[in-house]
Amino acid sequence: MKKTLLTTLLVQCAFVAFAQQEPVDLDMVHRIKQEGLKNSKVMETAFYLTDVSGSRLSGSTGLQRANEWSKSKLTEWGLKNATLEEWGTFGRGWEFQKSYVAMTAPYYQHLIATPKAWMPGTNGELKGEAILLKVEKEEDLAQYKGKLKGKIILTPPTREAITSFEPDAKRHTEEDLKKLAANPDAENSQRNNRNMTDWRAMMQLRTKVNEFVMAEGAAAILSTRGGTHGTHFTTNGAPYAADAKPVLPEMEMGLEDYGRLVRLLEAGKKVELEMETKTKFLTDDLKGYNVIAEIPGTDKKLKDEVVMLGGHIDSWHASTGATDNAAGVAVMMEAVRILKALNIQPKRTIRIALWGGEEQGLHGSRGYAKQHFGDPATMALKKEHEKLSAYYNLDNGTGKIRGIYLQGNDMVRPIFEEWFKPFHDLDANTITIRNTGGTDHLAFDALGLPGFQFIQDEIEYDTRTHHTNQDNYERLQAEDLKQASVIVASIVYHTAMRDKKMPRKPLPKPRPTT
Repeated sequence: MKKTLLTTLLVQCAFVAFAQQEPVDLDMVHRIKQEGLKNSKVMETAFYLTDVSGSRLSGSTGLQRANEWSKSKLTEWGLKNATLEEWGTFGRGWEFQKSYVAMTAPYYQHLIATPKAWMPGTNGELKGEAILLKVEKEEDLAQYKGKLKGKIILTPPTREAITSFEPDAKRHTEEDLKKLAANPDAENSQRNNRNMTDWRAMMQLRTKVNEFVMAEGAAAILSTRGGTHGTHFTTNGAPYAADAKPVLPEMEMGLEDYGRLVRLLEAGKKVELEMETKTKFLTDDLKGYNVIAEIPGTDKKLKDEVVMLGGHIDSWHASTGATDNAAGVAVMMEAVRILKALNIQPKRTIRIALWGGEEQGLHGSRGYAKQHFGDPATMALKKEHEKLSAYYNLDNGTGKIRGIYLQGNDMVRPIFEEWFKPFHDLDANTITIRNTGGTDHLAFDALGLPGFQFIQDEIEYDTRTHHTNQDNYERLQAEDLKQASVIVASIVYHTAMRDKKMPRKPLPKPRPTT
């Protein structure tokens, strides 16, 4: 017992000593705060990414506008080697140029809806009777044989527009952060496997339904993925591959508009609709691109090593992608602007990357990682793999930074604990061993590279903005973005100035693609 206690005390003492050895340049932190909080350009950057560029669906002209503007702005701020770097083949670009739908019987009512991405247009105004398909298994389709020609198809919604008595916007409470800092519970793999099985079965049935209604001569489809109070979620309704099969025009809407149509049809009322969508496929360039720029390193021994920061610049198309993810891009751009304004001379090169194709599967960051660092399928590594110190990502909305996910790397805990101390007064002090999924840091972690996502306040991300028609400039929180910018600038600066690269976890095993 005494030996165990002694060992524990020695480990704790060593841990504390290591933490105390991690230097923090408080003078630089002060200068970063002054520049980032008093002279911020983060909202100006966000304006150009959203209102000026428009929606930034992968392959669209809106994304091209944002890419070109970001490259130009980074160059204007003094960064070097700014370029649009090809990450690989994406597929067809797409955008919609007109969108309208209304119920005309039993009375007139304009409806709020958005075409699904990569869907064809209606080829002019379309008028038709709505029909409700109730299909729980493929065999249920037989009853609709010969009844769908010229019809506009709906299916029963899978959720209800239930009134919530919780606020749409929320911040992490101290209790939330304490739970987040604790070790995660063991995953329920059986439950996860069951959920994935159910999802795959649902998608297979949906594909069968879509193929059936198209073969039967239906005119269009209306659907919902949820959303209330004028908000609706959107996604793609067809593949973006150049050789994708043709599909019917489809529009998504919120639960209230959709629910009214379904209730009328279930009551046996005749529902007539008119709609018109005009869409365009962009096929001149099927490649995808990332925006890359650098602050070159100055140390003779360390300038070839790299510290990266980034976020994805693409968005969905129903709005201007403000919180997902113009917010993250604006913060990362502001972080490097701050560092350039302070004329820092980093030991290592600082490289910003604004990723394309994230919404379709982290394509931009994965393509970049494969080209520069190695292939996670084989773990065949490139020379640049050894040169990367760390990658920092921001992609969880407009909320302020509250800490950082360690991605299972406990060796970096004492480093971040010291680096976050000057920001405790800005509510950023949570360090958790946990990982958060679904962001571009995963492309780095898959190769055993230190890749980190910051903890952020959720605000309205899940309730009102994430992938919705309300993800616009008005949903951005200016003071939160300023706070995030100075924290990122400081973390990146200290990583670039550190004597050693950030500690790494053991290399993962190869992950062959199936």
